[in-house]
Formats: sequence, structure tokens, C-alpha cells
Amino acid sequence: MEDSTRGRSGGDGDDDGEAGMTPEGAAPERDAAGSSRRRSSRRRGPVAGFLRETAIVVAIALVLSFVIKTFLAQAFYIPSVSMQDTLDVGDRLVVNKLVPTISDIDRGDVVVFVDPGGWLRDTPAPEPSTVQQILTFIGILPQHANEHVIKRVIGLPGDHVECCDEQGRVLVNGAAIDESAYLADGVAPSEDEFDVQVPAEHLWVMGDNRPRSADSRYHGGAAGGGFVPEDHVTGRAFVLVWPVDRFGLLSRADDVFAHVPDPT
Repeated sequence: MEDSTRGRSGGDGDDDGEAGMTPEGAAPERDAAGSSRRRSSRRRGPVAGFLRETAIVVAIALVLSFVIKTFLAQAFYIPSVSMQDTLDVGDRLVVNKLVPTISDIDRGDVVVFVDPGGWLRDTPAPEPSTVQQILTFIGILPQHANEHVIKRVIGLPGDHVECCDEQGRVLVNGAAIDESAYLADGVAPSEDEFDVQVPAEHLWVMGDNRPRSADSRYHGGAAGGGFVPEDHVTGRAFVLVWPVDRFGLLSRADDVFAHVPDPT
């Protein structure tokens, strides 16, 4: 009876001991592995989260930049001297693309427009790199004006523009205009005479650096006869953003044309 009791007791004790040792010995191994995975997950979590958030922010910024560049505003780089002293070579400016689709073009506005044909045939156009083309397409880099022209609007559709009166001033609808606000000192409004009637839906434009501006005056034989179709206008230049020491709004020269009557 005692042996039987001891046998059962020893068996029970051995079973209990083995049953107790197995979870006690294995649990630390599982806990250590789980803890290591959790620590690794915590280490990766902040980095992965940061990269994910950064990617989202960059994607949103690129989309917004593209939308703004396509519909609202676009940056341009000035490659020539035709608009000095208002704009110098290397200047960066922003163009309001709501003009002329929503807002009207006015006399005196500085506008960027697509070459109507033949205006830039003698202007060398540097070939941008693939990266520059992509960044320009998105809107991060300014558009190089190798397909665009920038000039000041002198005549609107229907206007009669001629040069010049006895004092050498350009006349618009019979009214002489004083362009000293944007022409350099000593620069004549035009060294060549012209007398034109601006067709419907077209503009007559001239550069501020009159002696060195190949503008409407010199493209009578080109497409459009020197007049710029309004639907070629990309927008109105309204702010100079570079260099920073010249940052500011571009003058629209409203006072210069304030007294000009409507065309008859």
C-alpha cells in the first residue's frame, strides 16, 4: 500500500514537475523574442512613419505646384535685354494666368505670350536637361522664355497706334502718351515710324528697351503681321521675385494710358 501510494505520489510529482518546468522554461524564450520584435517594430515605426508622411507632403506639394502653374500662376526667366530697365537678363518673375481668361488685358500691362511665329527665330534656345524639363513642367523651376515673348501692351483691339507726334511721342487713338515712367532716360519711344489699326482679338506690343526690342514694329512680315493674338497670351507679369533686392510688384503704367480714349 505504501509502495502503491509512493508510486502514485512520485508519478504525480514527476508529472507535476515536468508540467511546471515546461512553461516556466519556454515562456522566457517567447517573451524575449516578442519583446525583441516589439522593440524592432518601435524602432522602425517612427522612421517609416516619417518617410511616409514626407512622401505624402512632397506629393501634395508637387500636385499643388502643378495645378498653380497650370491654372493660376507661372514663373518665367528673362533671357534678353528687350525689357530693360524694367526687367534685366536673369530676372525671375511670376505671371498671373487668370489674364486674359478671367481678368482683362489693359494698355500698359507687361504680358508673356507664345511666339505668334517668327519672333524668336534668331534667338538661341539653350536645351534644358531632362531633370530641368521635369521640374519646369511641374512648376518648381521657372519657364525659360525660349518659346515665349515678354512685352508691354501699347494697343488693344481696335486701337489706332502711330509714331510719332512732333515731340516724338507715340499716339494711341490720337492721344500722345508719356512713357518716361518705364523707358530709360534718353531713349526715344521709337526710332521708326508706324501707323497701325489693331485688329479684333489682337494686341500691339513693344519692349521697354525700344532700340533693342524686336517687337510688333518689326514683325509686319511675320505671322499675324506683328500683332499678337489674345489667345496666345499666357498671362500678365505682376511680381518680380528675383533678385531679392528688386523684389516687388511690376508697374502696370495705368497713369500713362489713363487719358487715352476708347477706339472709335
